Amino acid sequence: MTRIARLDSRALISVTGDDARPFLDNLLTQEVETLAAGELRFGALLSPPGRLLFDLFILGEAGGVLLDVAADRREALLTRLSMYRLRAKADIRADDRPVFAAWDGEAEGFIIDPRTPDLGGRAYGGEHETNASEDDHKTHRLSVGVPDPAIDAPSDKTYPIEANFDLLNGIDFHKGCFVGQETTSRMKRRGAIRNRMLPIAFDGAPPPFGAEVLNGDLRAGEVLGGREGAAMALLRLDRLEGRLTVDGRPVTARRPGWMPQA
Repeated sequence: MTRIARLDSRALISVTGDDARPFLDNLLTQEVETLAAGELRFGALLSPPGRLLFDLFILGEAGGVLLDVAADRREALLTRLSMYRLRAKADIRADDRPVFAAWDGEAEGFIIDPRTPDLGGRAYGGEHETNASEDDHKTHRLSVGVPDPAIDAPSDKTYPIEANFDLLNGIDFHKGCFVGQETTSRMKRRGAIRNRMLPIAFDGAPPPFGAEVLNGDLRAGEVLGGREGAAMALLRLDRLEGRLTVDGRPVTARRPGWMPQA
């Protein structure tokens, strides 16, 4: 049976006007100018040094673009976009339509999640009968092994490649410039990726956010957001082999099916 949940942790921003698409295209990691009406893409707005500030879903609309952002970060994004706007002919405002997610089957009016179809789909506005909670959706996301940057990547501390944006269709390396492009492209080009977010499994309640993951006596990473039995962790790729523990408890890391295997 298809599960549908309303995601109250997400909120929307509408960007309209003659310059809406080129304005956003110059800022975001994702190509916006070629975005068709009804097409959904995944991307981010980075800091100039290339760290993650806002993870975004970007929906093409007839009169502009709709941005899906963490609800508690919407005001900060509105402020930053207004700062960047300068003379661009773009109207930027909050949009109060609700955000929905569907998984475990097809649902009318939902667009396939651009990160991986395994996550299901998303819908904006309209009437959708829900039969699941946002916590159920979190459980599904963790089972697919996809991080939620709004939870797992504190603002301006994580590089998007560490949060797997390059593997989840969140960065267009062939587009023109975007904020933070130099650092992001250099990391990808050099293959200098030591850490990535991976799902971990364990018995019982999740360790606290930031708890150290050890491989023997060596630091292998840190725990991020999670729930009973599962969490995301930022792990060193060269320290995955061997016995991993957190606070003395054994944990198991895995590479999700959508991630290239080492």
